[in-house]
Amino acid sequence: MSKFYTLEEVAKHTAANDCWVIIENKIYDVSGFLDDHPGISGGKKVLLKASGKDATKQFQSFHSPSVLQKFGPELLIGHVGTAEDAQLAIEEERSNEEESEEIERGPLTVGIPFGDMVPFGDPMWYQDWYSPFYNESHRKVRKEVRAFVEKEIMPFTHVWDEAKKIPAEVFGKVAKAGLLASCCGVVPPEFITFRLPGGIEPEKFDAFHRLIVMDELSRCGSGGVTWGLMGGLGIGLPPVIHFGSKYLQEKVVPGCMSGEKFICLAITEPSGGSDVAGLQTEAKDMGDHYLVNGEKKWITNGVFADYFTVACRTGEPGFGGISFLLLERGMPGITTRQMNCSGVWPSGTAYITFEDVKVPKANLIGQENKGFKYIMYNFNSERLGIVVQANRFARVCIEESLKYAHKRKTFGKLLVDHPVIRNKFAHMIRQVEATHAWLEILIYQSMHMPEEIQPIRLGGPIALCKAQSTQTFEYCAREAAQIFGGLAYTRGGQGEKVERLYREVRAFAIPGGSEEIMLDLGVRQAVKVGAFMGAKM
Repeated sequence: MSKFYTLEEVAKHTAANDCWVIIENKIYDVSGFLDDHPGISGGKKVLLKASGKDATKQFQSFHSPSVLQKFGPELLIGHVGTAEDAQLAIEEERSNEEESEEIERGPLTVGIPFGDMVPFGDPMWYQDWYSPFYNESHRKVRKEVRAFVEKEIMPFTHVWDEAKKIPAEVFGKVAKAGLLASCCGVVPPEFITFRLPGGIEPEKFDAFHRLIVMDELSRCGSGGVTWGLMGGLGIGLPPVIHFGSKYLQEKVVPGCMSGEKFICLAITEPSGGSDVAGLQTEAKDMGDHYLVNGEKKWITNGVFADYFTVACRTGEPGFGGISFLLLERGMPGITTRQMNCSGVWPSGTAYITFEDVKVPKANLIGQENKGFKYIMYNFNSERLGIVVQANRFARVCIEESLKYAHKRKTFGKLLVDHPVIRNKFAHMIRQVEATHAWLEILIYQSMHMPEEIQPIRLGGPIALCKAQSTQTFEYCAREAAQIFGGLAYTRGGQGEKVERLYREVRAFAIPGGSEEIMLDLGVRQAVKVGAFMGAKM
């Protein structure tokens, strides 16, 4: 039970060795934190100046809420209140233990809302709207993943991003939470190391469960963290799972599922990305092995990957001469180096060189010269993953901006009370909600449409939705930056997420197929499919 202190009691603690401050009605003993308070936030003196008083306004003006999430639990000593408040808290706690979890419903409530209920800060079905796509199992996954992300990911996102690295132990935690197995499509049950979120059985864990996991993880507001944890895994492992031999599956999948090993997908080259048919990395048949030579660029997780799912040329020029090989970190001739990119820093984006790398024939994934088919199969899943992340990041921009607009005043009134600001929100919201609705219907099709026709029937619409999501993300990041003003131009602080996401837009608009390629592909494929199905054009 939390202790309660009056304002008069808090006011007595103003010394360097006995320093208390109030933030949002909670009392923190920051005596041991004075020397650690960063100079950019005012250092030791600013805390001493606020000692014994309510520093909520000053804190909110210079800090992100993640600061309290990270340091607050250790510094929290009580709440502002009286003895009567303490007694009421005891009675309330006792009542909660005796009664079942019931949420008080207002006159507009038809179900059970979830989250903070910031308008459009979460998908519609979170905010007490009916949906045909979700059931109780999806609500279980949502609740469990949100709790994990808010405790284990969000408080540390900025630190990891600035360090350009996610600590090794984090991958173990994410694996034990079942998140790694959640992002790779259908994983054979024998390879799932830990229980899936919500305790859902593997055979019942569907595409909407996966959508929820990636969407909730993306609330951290960092493409570097989402890609660092799941980027390479989510696109590098599925070819092994779906097309690899039993030998390769047993060799690679368990370690990746447990967070002890890492994998990446190596397709893009210095000479081109979207033009997969023109790739130049060569795998020469040497009898009992392949000899691989070439270069790959902008490879997510490549810096720390143990395995490389590599697209290379084993046959004639064009689509028909491409194969997938599994290369391993210990093979002589593999060199990786970190690339200096505008964003997604913790994701380990790499430039990879292969020089006379001997690869056993047993490391061929699927059939020789059938690699392009596997790449196309992989693209739909990869692009849907980009849609999920980009649209949640756009939603993060809305949520962060709406919260800020309710506390920031200009010209004597709150930002949200200015019509020009509400107009910005309106355009952000309509684009995010339209994109999310399109995403859900595409997910639904991927669950029910025969797999053999999905690359043709869904490839175009998914490509268009990918472009829609990244352009929406770019629009929302820009408008959020305008609402935050100078705070969105500074790394860290209240505008932390918006500043970072604004830098990361290009990492979603280009990889997985650039917007220009996606838009053209979507129309070309729609015309072809329409003609085949009897369209009268």
